[in-house]
Amino acid sequence: MNVYAILAIYKFEMARTRRTLVQSIVAPVISTSLYFIVFGAAIGSRITEVEGVSYGAFIVPGLIMLNLLMHSISNASFAIYFPKFVGTVYEVLSAPVSTVEVVAGYVGAAATKSIILGMIILLTATFFIDIQIEHPIIMLLFVVLTSITFSLLGFILGIWADNFEKLSVVPSLIVTPLVFLGGSFYSTEMLPPFWQSVSLLNPVLYLVSGLRWSFYEIAEVNIIVSLASITAFMLLCFSLVVYMFTTGYKLRS
Repeated sequence: MNVYAILAIYKFEMARTRRTLVQSIVAPVISTSLYFIVFGAAIGSRITEVEGVSYGAFIVPGLIMLNLLMHSISNASFAIYFPKFVGTVYEVLSAPVSTVEVVAGYVGAAATKSIILGMIILLTATFFIDIQIEHPIIMLLFVVLTSITFSLLGFILGIWADNFEKLSVVPSLIVTPLVFLGGSFYSTEMLPPFWQSVSLLNPVLYLVSGLRWSFYEIAEVNIIVSLASITAFMLLCFSLVVYMFTTGYKLRS
């Protein structure tokens, strides 16, 4: 394992975050604060509690998951797409660095950015409401697994995309609707039985449910099922990334 190569890619990507601090950190924190103001004040005044938890506290895991998913995908997809766009990706492909090492550098940096952002959002939430975390280890496990998994997904999108417009197709048209319909801001128990069953087809529900269980021990899906789902999806994404690099899909043409 070429640790120096991994660190070189990792440090380069992390340095880009420092150059775009407002876009990477400040903007998401402001948007999250607006969520608390709008949802907490407008809806929270009408829905005081959900399953014994105040509405403001109930939506915290959903907000964290929303930001983890969106920023993991965007960070990783842009990280590999831009070198491909300007042609510098060939330097990486011709270097004596394995696929695993390249992925570890890029995906590790993207996941690290998302984890830091998730923790900042959690800290920001404490200024608005009282939060309790019943299982902090499980919470961190979900945050790390989610960040890595969707950074891998973003990496796949960055390789697949032919232009900048395609980079936003999946996050805006697929991931965002799934997050909002995945119980991020409401409990699926509020829905009629039929729509509760339909909600189980939404993969994001398992992520939000697992993260919320780590906070308040309330969940729509069993915690073991949630962990197994995100782990299986992570392995699937990693296998697809390895396949793309091995075959040179949209990288060597």
